[in-house]
Amino acid sequence: MKINKMYWLLLPGLLFLTVFMLIPIILTIGSTFVQEGKPTLEGYLYFFRDAYFNRILLTTLRVSVFTTVICIALGYPVAYYISRLGTRKKGILLALSIFPLLTSPVVRSFSWMIILGRKGLVNNALVATGIVDKPIEILYTPTAMIIGLVHLFLPLIIITLVGVMENVDSELIRAAESLGASRFTALRKVLFPLTIPGLIIGSVLVFVGSLTAYTTPALLGGKERVISTFLYQNAMTLNDWYLASVIATIMILITLVVVGLMNKVATKLNPKG
Repeated sequence: MKINKMYWLLLPGLLFLTVFMLIPIILTIGSTFVQEGKPTLEGYLYFFRDAYFNRILLTTLRVSVFTTVICIALGYPVAYYISRLGTRKKGILLALSIFPLLTSPVVRSFSWMIILGRKGLVNNALVATGIVDKPIEILYTPTAMIIGLVHLFLPLIIITLVGVMENVDSELIRAAESLGASRFTALRKVLFPLTIPGLIIGSVLVFVGSLTAYTTPALLGGKERVISTFLYQNAMTLNDWYLASVIATIMILITLVVVGLMNKVATKLNPKG
């Protein structure tokens, strides 16, 4: 009886999500399969037949994958270091890690525009040191978008991994070392498998966030389109809500596929969960 009463506490949240998220998503997806009152797949065929649309989709996937990989490479050692600190130092470093999330994405993006521009700090340093003869194009490229997105989403993977790593008993690593394993081997064979759930969650958050981000790609990408800016263009500028719904549905399907693949990878790497 108590369990049944507890379920009632879920009702307000479930009702809110159903009305304001689930139903709109279903209506959006359903509208893409009906045109002029007839069932059709013309929207999807039109999208995937167009080379320009496919290039936008591939650019988006490439940017999202590179952002995720770089965030993992940078965030994993940082998270391990923070997780092994005392409470006070850990709190300070976590606060510093979270700080970029507290800054407006517009402000962050304009800051990177100043840094990455033809007369920005990066190009001035490259020219001054003689590495390049003239400024190189960094701003308004996929590289600029990746840099901005890494800055934006790196805190997510750090926070996620710290929460998992601090629950891993350090005695396990010491035990592996006492049995002859090197520090790197102990981390690879003991720590890494135990942190896979957090790594998967963090990777999904970064990938999906990069896939759907709008402000950073719009400001740092310039004319270089990704799927989120392309959706906005069709909905708000061209007023083509049907194609915008198709694009939104494709984004949702990509997200579901990525989550499913990540879960399979997690199960394969850590069968015991």
